[in-house]
Amino acid sequence: MSQFRSSLLNLPPVVKNLIIINVLVLLGTMIIGDRFGFSMDNLFALHQPASEYFRPHQFITHMFMHGGIGHLFFNMFALFMFGRVLEEVWGPKRFLLYYMVTGLGAAALHTFVGWLDYSSMKAAANAFSNTPSPDLMLQFIREHMGPVKPWVTDFVNSWAEHPNNVFDTQKAVAMVNQMITENINVPTIGASGAVFGILLAFGMLFPNTELMLLFPPIPIKAKYFVIGYGAVELFMGFRHVSGDNIAHFAHLGGMLFGFILIKYWQKNSKRFY
Repeated sequence: MSQFRSSLLNLPPVVKNLIIINVLVLLGTMIIGDRFGFSMDNLFALHQPASEYFRPHQFITHMFMHGGIGHLFFNMFALFMFGRVLEEVWGPKRFLLYYMVTGLGAAALHTFVGWLDYSSMKAAANAFSNTPSPDLMLQFIREHMGPVKPWVTDFVNSWAEHPNNVFDTQKAVAMVNQMITENINVPTIGASGAVFGILLAFGMLFPNTELMLLFPPIPIKAKYFVIGYGAVELFMGFRHVSGDNIAHFAHLGGMLFGFILIKYWQKNSKRFY
């Protein structure tokens, strides 16, 4: 315990302050939510620009919010393990710049992909509104919503028995529009984009360093770990697994912008710090 406490006290300044800020923000979020019933997500989590809750400052503030102790722990543990090494190599200013660039880059790619999904969803909803039918509603749900609550399916089946029912038709159009609203109002939080950028940087600077995996417990070189992790995120991002609430393209965005920034530094520096 004393050795772990000593490691915390000897952390380089940026990593230490980032961990402290993230912990304090989570505690503040929990206290305010429990005591006042106020959702910090609506104000500080990242929302799609089409959402009524979107504010430009969320591109930064979402990086310091987390969904719980487990979410916070894994991000901060990775920051603790790999970030301190990078800060010692680069220095505080360059490390902080890298952290913020990768975090913002993650948010940018996530927002862009979200906008593509929203545009496709909105076009499908408009087509449905022009010629509403039970079959088109089922197609919309299947392609854009995934599994829904049983009562929604029951409604569509009931409507199919009387497809010309004006009341059911109007209700169906309202339901589809509500699904879109709920979808774009889903918040995104966490430092994972910047953390994935840190993993990428560690793999590029120390490619042959062996890391010990937990599952399975085998050693793997950092470069293969990063490549494998990136490939999994890319696969999961395009797979669109129902119920998956992980922002895979945010992770990829952190790695992509980290790669670009490191290559830029290498190109414009005789010596890479």
